[in-house]
Amino acid sequence: METQQRRILKRNWSLQDFEIGKPLGKGKFGRVYLARETKSKYIVALKVIFKEQIEKHSMHHQLRREMEIQTSLRHPNVLRLFGWFHDAERIFLILEYAHGGELYGELRKNAHFSEKQAATYILSLAQALAYCHEKHVIHRDIKPENLLIDHQGRLKIADFGWSVQSTNKRHTMCGTLDYLAPEMVENKAHDYAVDNWTLGILSYEFLYGVPPFEAETQRDTFRRILKVDLSFPPAPLVSIEAKNLISRLLVKDSSKRLSLQNIMEHPWIIKNADPSGICRN
Repeated sequence: METQQRRILKRNWSLQDFEIGKPLGKGKFGRVYLARETKSKYIVALKVIFKEQIEKHSMHHQLRREMEIQTSLRHPNVLRLFGWFHDAERIFLILEYAHGGELYGELRKNAHFSEKQAATYILSLAQALAYCHEKHVIHRDIKPENLLIDHQGRLKIADFGWSVQSTNKRHTMCGTLDYLAPEMVENKAHDYAVDNWTLGILSYEFLYGVPPFEAETQRDTFRRILKVDLSFPPAPLVSIEAKNLISRLLVKDSSKRLSLQNIMEHPWIIKNADPSGICRN
């Protein structure tokens, strides 16, 4: 496997180097296909982006930044971007193939996760984000649709479209509504702590099946986020330790949110998470 990965990193690629298989998904700017590199037989996901769409939406800078950031990251819970190439009309990203697909689909299928499964995913995310933050990368859009599962059941952060590499506070409002931290809703400067907030949102969603501040309208969602209007429904039954973790992450003052290190050492994580990062149920 490692030899095949090394081979896939060393080439000037073209479409002729791949056998294209079934479509895996469709996005705003293109599609993703299962593909196999013809010489090594290594299976990858080939993301096809149409240049016309990139030009239409003025996404050149964002795409280049996404590609540079994701290529530089090497972590078991971050999806690898092995390389890219282009032709007259399209840009092709050569991505690690995650056999299990989106975590979103698994969550919808199960309605919610067990505490062991949820804690294992949160530990994996905390470890991956700690690595990203050390590299000065803020992800800014962690959500179930951007998380993939590999053939072993290991979580992979997959989409770095809104990520940024910076040591300074940022001001751009970006990400997905239900997962936005209060400082982003208020258009204030933000830093790495927006990712910590999102881990609180995901902990809640993994255990209850819905994000905590979901509302009928965008305005009401914003209002609930800004008030940190957090409540825990009676069902499903969730442990006090899990609620404690969520409450200590969903804090309006970003400087008072639980650190990633403290998430990894939290009693709920210690009690429930599989340190291998592989969900077995």
